[in-house]
Amino acid sequence: MTLKRIPLVTNEFYHIFNKSIGEAKIFNNLKYLHKILSIVDYYRFNQNIRLSQFHNLPDSLQKNYLKKIKSTIPLVNIFSFSFMPNHYHLLVKQLQNNGIKKFISNTQNSFAKYFNLINHREGSLFLNSFKYKRIISEEALIHICRYIHLNPVTSFLIDFRELANYLFDSYSWYLNPRLNRFVNTALLMDHFKTLNNFIKFHEDQVDYQRKLKEIKDLLFE
Repeated sequence: MTLKRIPLVTNEFYHIFNKSIGEAKIFNNLKYLHKILSIVDYYRFNQNIRLSQFHNLPDSLQKNYLKKIKSTIPLVNIFSFSFMPNHYHLLVKQLQNNGIKKFISNTQNSFAKYFNLINHREGSLFLNSFKYKRIISEEALIHICRYIHLNPVTSFLIDFRELANYLFDSYSWYLNPRLNRFVNTALLMDHFKTLNNFIKFHEDQVDYQRKLKEIKDLLFE
């Protein structure tokens, strides 16, 4: 029996997750990271041309095109991300009907074409269906944000002390606004009031484990 997926609702928040086929390492170096960040930044808007076509435009046309596109309403608002070696997490708000599906489809397809070209491979790179969970409260929202940010730490890739400079994760963008390219940090920072409170919230491993049980229905692992 085929299970019907719950529709994605505009103006609601979602925790998005997907992984590579066969758990292949796809986000394991800075070259791939810079590429996926550029793709995410581009396809969070509804585009008229593919990213590869955009790069072939003269600089002046690129600037004019981006100025026009970025004056429109995005498909999604992004609040946090973590790109792990074989999977990714995103915390987003859908701003247009079918916005998340368009965003994820374009993002995954664009990165897969790039990855396949670089690695001389063919075929799909990601699992066909990304997973998503609707976030129905502000409390759940901030705990999911922390869960995403701490993924590299809880997976033993890095120590917490390294997270502030870890480029595969949006935690560093919260701490250093100069790094931030597209993450909406205002909502969460308004909740914490100070950066120290935000940092302490992430440092508090005991509280994190306790809350993890409370929000397990919003997680995928």
